[in-house]
Order: sequence, then C-alpha cells, then structure tokens
Amino acid sequence: MDVRALPPGYTEWPAPAALGDAVACLWAQVTPEGGSRAGLVLPDGCTDLVWEQGRGAFVAGPDTGPVATTMAAGTVILGARFRPSAGGPALGIPLSELRDQRADLADLRPAEARRLDAALDPEVAAARVLDVTAALVADGAPDPAVTWAARLLRDPSARAEDVAAEVGLSLRQLRRRCQAVVGYGPKTLQRVLRFRGFVSRVDARPVALDLAAIAAEAGYADQAHLTRECGRLSGLTPAALVRQRAA
Repeated sequence: MDVRALPPGYTEWPAPAALGDAVACLWAQVTPEGGSRAGLVLPDGCTDLVWEQGRGAFVAGPDTGPVATTMAAGTVILGARFRPSAGGPALGIPLSELRDQRADLADLRPAEARRLDAALDPEVAAARVLDVTAALVADGAPDPAVTWAARLLRDPSARAEDVAAEVGLSLRQLRRRCQAVVGYGPKTLQRVLRFRGFVSRVDARPVALDLAAIAAEAGYADQAHLTRECGRLSGLTPAALVRQRAA
C-alpha cells in the first residue's frame, strides 16, 4: 500500500486472501492540511486495530452507538477491521470488556504496540499494521460457530433461538460465545447488522431516497421502527443520517 497515493478522506480495500476469514478490510483516513475534520463512526459489529499518526496504536472496540471523532489537519489514520467473530480471539480477551471503548494496544498487547510507535512514517506504519494484524490472527482464529451465526443473523427475520440450534449451540452458549468474540449478544449483533444494511442502501442511492421502501428492504417493520433504531445507533433521524452521509 502506497499511503502517499491515498486521496483525502476515507479509503478501504480488501485484506490479503490469507487474512480474509478474519479481517473484513484494511482502511485509511487521510485528513488534508488546512483544517480538522469531524466524523461520526457508526456501529458495524466489528473491532478495529488502529494506528494514528502522533498517537500510536489502539483498539476500537465494538460500538453500540455513534462515536463522534475529530481528526487534526494532516493526520493519517490506518486500520484493520476484524470481522465480528475474529476480534476477541485475535486480541485474546473477551470483547465485552472493550464494548464502546477505545483502548491503547500497549495495555492489551505490549509487544505488538511497540512495533506501532506514534512517530512512525505512515508508509512504515502501514506495513506494520498488516504484519501485526497477521500475527494477532495467527494467535487466535475466528470462532467458527459465531462466524456461521453472524452470517445467519444478517437475515433480519432470523430468530436467535433458531440460529443457535443451526450452529449446534444452546441459546445460552451462543450468547456467551458472542459476548466473548463479538462483544455483545446475538440480538444486538442482528440489530447492528440490519442497521448497516440500511446504511449501505442509503450510500448506494445518493438521490431520490424513499426511506419507507429502504426501511422495508433492510428488514424494519415500518418507518417508525427504522426511526427508533436509527436514533439509538446513530443519534440521528434517518433523514438527518442521509444528509450526514451525503456530506
């Protein structure tokens, strides 16, 4: 990855094939000189290993609500996004401990944190983020039962009890495994995945949005249901979220 060639703003690209089962994508956020940038991070069911120029490495745990961010002018941020079933095993801790948290990597994996010093050149940092991610995945593979469950829970009509039975677990076992490797239970994961389906549809249709139709496509009972969930997960009404994404 040539960080110098990245455009301002957010960019993501696929992880190497060897990491594809555990890593959803690699990404970068480049803030141009001339002014800081405000952003809004939305829940996605994932956990990220992040290196920020001038700060160093930290872990963004699984969110259950929006996180407002401010990025200083000229800052480069690099990340690797673990799939829902991979973050806990890779980091070697129950992800419920990191829910809605940002934790310095030095507090979790000191040896890996030393490789991602805050003063690194972004080109060097990009290579090391990938190397550290590969080492973490080698230490802890994704939970196969939760991987399967997360795939099934993308269906908004799926019942947690039925999903647990299909992956060979009791509902209590599935909850416990999800808490450890995702950071929260299967019903919360399903809510987050449904919301991300709505956001993806909004992003794909920048004009002439029919929110009621998109709500139905994403699996919401009606537009009122979407409005409630959008408020909980983004802090915005659906219309305000559409404007924010467009901006």
